Amino acid sequence: MMVRQGDLLIVKVDKMPKEAVKLNHRVLAEGEATGHLHELDSGVLYETNGTLYFSVSDKTTALNHPEHATVTFEPGTYRVIQQREYEPTGWRRVVD
Repeated sequence: MMVRQGDLLIVKVDKMPKEAVKLNHRVLAEGEATGHLHELDSGVLYETNGTLYFSVSDKTTALNHPEHATVTFEPGTYRVIQQREYEPTGWRRVVD
């Protein structure tokens, strides 16, 4: 399963990396242009080596952002990928 919301690509994975550290918030990204948040209603967010993961346990959760359609996720583990784009000076993160 792959889902996109703005500059985020979210992919379902088999398991959480062992070294992942639990975070105390549910914000996947903050829009650089607007300051709007890509934020989960529930679930647990983790980080390892600069990559975010989240787990949804027993019910669905929603990923909200004021400028994009709400996306829902079934129970499972997901990896968050920040989209990048190429420009003449090199690769950069997509700005949302």
